[in-house]
Amino acid sequence: MNAAVVQVDGLIFDYPTQRALFGVDCRVDRGTITALVGPNGAGKTTLMRCMAGLEMPFAGSVVVAGLDVLADPRRAHKHMGFLQDFFGLYDDLSVRHCLEFHAAANGIAPAGRRQAVERTAERLNLRDRLDQRAGTLSRGLRQRLAIAQAIIHEPDVVLLDEPAAGLDPEARESLSQLLRTLSASGMTLIVSSHILSELEDYSTHMLILRDGRVVEHCPISGEPAALRQLRLVLSEPVDDLAATLAARHGVDGVLLTGATVASFGFAGDLAAQRRLLADLIGSGLPVAGLAEEVRPMQQVYRDRLRKDGPQANQERWSA
Repeated sequence: MNAAVVQVDGLIFDYPTQRALFGVDCRVDRGTITALVGPNGAGKTTLMRCMAGLEMPFAGSVVVAGLDVLADPRRAHKHMGFLQDFFGLYDDLSVRHCLEFHAAANGIAPAGRRQAVERTAERLNLRDRLDQRAGTLSRGLRQRLAIAQAIIHEPDVVLLDEPAAGLDPEARESLSQLLRTLSASGMTLIVSSHILSELEDYSTHMLILRDGRVVEHCPISGEPAALRQLRLVLSEPVDDLAATLAARHGVDGVLLTGATVASFGFAGDLAAQRRLLADLIGSGLPVAGLAEEVRPMQQVYRDRLRKDGPQANQERWSA
């Protein structure tokens, strides 16, 4: 199991007229890419700014790489990079000078700055732009430069708030590949976005916020969920299929999606799934296939928010 590189406990944040975060708890494991998602106003940017030590919460704690961000933000900043949704660049400086400035601001010694600039420019595919003014770059290249500035000091954790906003399809695909590369190099990423289909391309976990609360924090790749979704296909219809499945150990929430197709949750590993398959065939069901049903991130997101809809929120307020 990976060690948590970010630990948030009981985080409460108040704006003058409303509460934005209600006791948020979460842990982010080292080496993961977490998609931070939720409706507008859910508290995503506020949570990111608290993680980055740019906002002081009413209560709670944030620990990054073993350092208390709220108590010692300067030391913690050496272990993280942050790119907010609306970022600025020094348009009159060259790409090289922008990177050199951020290298110095992040504590890289003068002797190591040139190497850091060259290494980061290579990683972000900006080597041929080092002498170009930042103000003349395209939107996609400006985004790359902004990310380069955020990671030039090789942080443990990188926070990206809506990094794909305003990019064309080609630049979005390039960004997805870049984030996968950063993760492969050992960085832990937390990425906020509304574009779930793109998050799905590179994310390993999904953290859903709604009304300032954590609705779900779950793996979306690489780790089995406690309750997997299976899909059963028959070669011909049978009577009482739902009841037959519901009677099996570990089966939950049977849903018939056609005369010969059923979906259901299953609490068990692959060995248990093999035993279930043998049991179904042995009982005479004309089984044509049984496999795990992989749901797109957007479907998981919508299903979870539906379960935690207005009625659930009302119950919380009434408690």
